[in-house]
Amino acid sequence: MLGGGTLVAVNVYASATEGSSDQQTGQTAQVLSAPTVYCPDVGSRLTTVPDAARADVDDELARLDQQIAAAYQQLKEQAAAIQQDPGAADGTILAPLKEKRSESLQRIADAIGRAGDRPQGLDDLAACTLRSSDQGGGQSASPQDSGAPSQSASASAGAGTGTGGQGGNGPVAADYADITGVQPDAATPAERSGGSTGTFSSSCGVNENGLFNSDNVIVAPGVSNGAHHFHDYIGNQSNNAFASDDDLAKADTSCADRGDKSTYYWPVLRLQNGKQERDADKPGGGTEGNAGQIVTAKQVTLTFEGNPTSKVTEMPRLLRIITGDAKSFVNGPANANASWSCTGFEDRQLKDKYPLCPKGSDVVRTFRFQSCWDGRNIDSANHRTHVAFEAADGSCPAGFEAIPQLVQRIVYAVDAPSLADGGRTVPLFAVDSFPEQLHKPVTDHGDFINVFDEDLMRKMVDCINSGRTCGAGAGEQPPSQSAEPDPSESATPQDPPSDTASPVTEPSDTGAPAETGNAEPSEPATEPSEPATEPSEPATEPTATKNGSGSTGLPHVYTSASPKKSSGTGGVISKPTDRPETQAPADAQSPAGAAPAGQETPPGTAPQTEPQAVQGDLAETGAHLWPAVFGGLLLAAGFVLLWRTRWRSS
Repeated sequence: MLGGGTLVAVNVYASATEGSSDQQTGQTAQVLSAPTVYCPDVGSRLTTVPDAARADVDDELARLDQQIAAAYQQLKEQAAAIQQDPGAADGTILAPLKEKRSESLQRIADAIGRAGDRPQGLDDLAACTLRSSDQGGGQSASPQDSGAPSQSASASAGAGTGTGGQGGNGPVAADYADITGVQPDAATPAERSGGSTGTFSSSCGVNENGLFNSDNVIVAPGVSNGAHHFHDYIGNQSNNAFASDDDLAKADTSCADRGDKSTYYWPVLRLQNGKQERDADKPGGGTEGNAGQIVTAKQVTLTFEGNPTSKVTEMPRLLRIITGDAKSFVNGPANANASWSCTGFEDRQLKDKYPLCPKGSDVVRTFRFQSCWDGRNIDSANHRTHVAFEAADGSCPAGFEAIPQLVQRIVYAVDAPSLADGGRTVPLFAVDSFPEQLHKPVTDHGDFINVFDEDLMRKMVDCINSGRTCGAGAGEQPPSQSAEPDPSESATPQDPPSDTASPVTEPSDTGAPAETGNAEPSEPATEPSEPATEPSEPATEPTATKNGSGSTGLPHVYTSASPKKSSGTGGVISKPTDRPETQAPADAQSPAGAAPAGQETPPGTAPQTEPQAVQGDLAETGAHLWPAVFGGLLLAAGFVLLWRTRWRSS
């Protein structure tokens, strides 16, 4: 009896408490994986690529990104050994990576040389280095500020506080900042006589039907998993790597005005709460460090604005624009353009931090797209030089003309995470990223393809130039956010991250964000507070339409490979400008001919939502309770033996 009882007590106690120490150990290991792989960005250097060489160049650029992702995975696996001997990374990771990159760069030069002038100096971009992530130093926005990339993988091992995140590669405590401590931004340029003051809005939903994939039809056409992270899509419903211009023109749309078939997409936001999405063990998802529950936005507003100094002209049909840089953490912040804030505090914008919002305030993510066009091209070799940003006074560069500026505003009902315990009480949130970019907020980016019909585009331009407010989404535009919430109705947010433990913030009364698509919610590793209201169902059922890969437009995650289709852009490749924001590509690619990231999810099939492996949760505790069961049997047998002994003695 004593032996059985002791075995039960010891085993139950051990199972219930093992998660804390194991999670802390795991977090230490994640911190040790902080260094990342830095390679010179090749796509930004290729400002002129002949049309005949485009497909081959895109394939090789995608292969370069796959090589970096594989090298980063090696770096994580060998983190402990590299800390002991930083030079070991040269022979096991960096040297093989340089050899593979040299081969790809040679093929790029050959492809361009066959169609035009062979580029010189590409092989100088083959060598890569290891760079410190500087987790505790608050320098997440600009790793280049300290000079040349660090050669030592141990430079930041164990530095600072925080966690490597559920995927083991970020975010960390230093990636968050208290919005109440941020200074208001400078005023926007004053409107002048002759400017265009109107706005036109399109209402396209919040991706209620769960249209995701890890493709990028702008940067990596014809390449499955070309982004190495998942995107939210609204508007055009035929978005995948294999969609041709004709596919986009014939597609269905989620927009209220059927004349807007434009495609709008951005990296998904995830809660690092242990939930297992459909991509948990797939490329672009869990295998590349993008883990946790995908959050459906509470609100998305798409507003096209005018120019403070001139009238705007119509966007050309199928114009492609990328804003921000998916590789800003290693490329530097020159092209970073997304900003983060909180409702009630939108006069304060963060570029290199996620915001910690006070209770009752929602997270706001904003993209302001380039609004100057070169007048000729709908795309360019590096996807940047055909468009540009306005100058500080609102004017466009010489040779460029003003077009409507797309402003995307995305609102999420997520709570300020509990940084003190690595997000176990209130989960961390972060955008998907390339694995080596460590989920830094500075890597956020947005993509747009104009598929407005010509009549609706003319109406947009007339509305903006005449100073009116128009469009199906005009009533959805947010009110002025310059005023702060009433302090009596909101709690103080967390203190900003520091080198010491941060306080734990209680979940807000708004509850958990809506589930994505048709996925059934799973139980998180820790019990969250009950939501105040049940998530609402999507207003309408998605419409089945054909997409570029031959599948329907119903919710799906993975696309099947199909023959590469022409992007149909054609045109002359524009020359690079001197503006810094036109010097690096925003997104990246994966290898040509790569197998699809996974099988397409059949319509109506619920995705997997089992909890991911988190030490110490209820399911795992039950799996390890067999010694307690054995102890219970011993205890019961002891009672039986005692009773029979007493009965016989009587």
